[in-house]
Amino acid sequence: MSTAVKHKEEEEVDCISLTDFTKAEHLKTHQLIHSGVKPYSCDLCGKSFTLAGNLKKHKIIHSGVKAYTCDLCGKSFTQAGSLKTHQLIHSGVKAYTCDLCGKSFTMAGNLKTHQLIHSRYKVYTCDLCGKSFTQAFSLQTHQLIHSGVKAYTCDLCGKSFTWAGSFKRHQLTHSGVKAYNCDLCGKSFTQAGSLKAHQLIHSGVKAYTCDLCGKSFTLAGNLKAHQLIHSGVKAYTCDLCGKSFTQAGSLKTHQLIHSRYKVYTCDLCGKSFNHTGSLKRHQLSHSGVKAYTCDLCGKSFTHAGSLQTHQLIHSGVKAYTCDLCGKSFTHAGSLKRHQLIHSGVKAYTCDLCGKSFTQAVSLKTHQLIHSGVKAYTCDLCGKSFTWAGSLQTHQLIHSGVKAYTCDLCGKSFSHAVSLKTHQLSHSGVKAYSCDQHP
Repeated sequence: MSTAVKHKEEEEVDCISLTDFTKAEHLKTHQLIHSGVKPYSCDLCGKSFTLAGNLKKHKIIHSGVKAYTCDLCGKSFTQAGSLKTHQLIHSGVKAYTCDLCGKSFTMAGNLKTHQLIHSRYKVYTCDLCGKSFTQAFSLQTHQLIHSGVKAYTCDLCGKSFTWAGSFKRHQLTHSGVKAYNCDLCGKSFTQAGSLKAHQLIHSGVKAYTCDLCGKSFTLAGNLKAHQLIHSGVKAYTCDLCGKSFTQAGSLKTHQLIHSRYKVYTCDLCGKSFNHTGSLKRHQLSHSGVKAYTCDLCGKSFTHAGSLQTHQLIHSGVKAYTCDLCGKSFTHAGSLKRHQLIHSGVKAYTCDLCGKSFTQAVSLKTHQLIHSGVKAYTCDLCGKSFTWAGSLQTHQLIHSGVKAYTCDLCGKSFSHAVSLKTHQLSHSGVKAYSCDQHP
């Protein structure tokens, strides 16, 4: 006859009948599990156990002794049971399959844990942030975040981690071993999870869309990071210059600028960069490959980002307006450069003639005049120019197109500046007087 013992939550659990135990005290020992009483505590970590034997097994973990070693991979364990469980991985047999999603597992316990996901019952809730979990262990692991304790520190770089698993994954980055290769592009990764995340890029599927701007992302994490932009909150501030960022990663990347160490150097031109990503993008400029082409005008670019920035020109939207003069711009960077004009500050001075400019690029463009080099030549008339923009402006003359028309007299011009000069004749203003004749 079976005996029923109730849990604290009043959930009835059928225990093994008395006749199925060798001794009556075995049943009593078993029933302690349901009582919830754990009188045996570990002096080292405070973890409690129902049975004294379980406490003894647990203390082996703190001893550091791992006497049971797997013959196939060399991994060691503190307990024989853990070794047996581990060896199931090498068998390749996954006998426990989930009826709901078909996912298979090596051990029955893993299947039970997995099935909690489908139940959607998250009964374990964090008192500090309200986040809920399906398993008590997941809640305990989560609560370590709030403790602020990062007990696992990398000896090689000093980076610390809250969880041992995160620490182990990090150590793979120092090993240099990238055992997981993408079949489509050949890119390698240190972790299987990173490979899976990467492969989503090739699928072209961007299932995570921002409700505010409509931008879509391949990974949920990328969407969350993007949404911080809309919040306007920039919680990460640089101690050296005061610039703030929405993400910690952006701050770290920025701080490399202040380090003045540019350890990534281009073999072709010797230019150095703070970040390996910046070097890779720069090297594309030497390749001559412009794989990103605008569908509207046919202009090609080396980088996808440059194409996206260019396409804003065709949209006609100028969302960035100067508060001082009302002039609008397509890009935020263009507005910032324009605002330097109003500041009156001209920090870039030509060593040859003393002329000053608000922007470094303007100084570089100006210095071409002193070089005497006119590298841009018109194919139609042979006239040469210092700047590419000047050649393009000149070629309008040969095209015969006069897109700028005077509203007062109907006269047309090839260039906007020519129209402005002409319109002065209608104003009646004669600002230039001859000093020689009264």
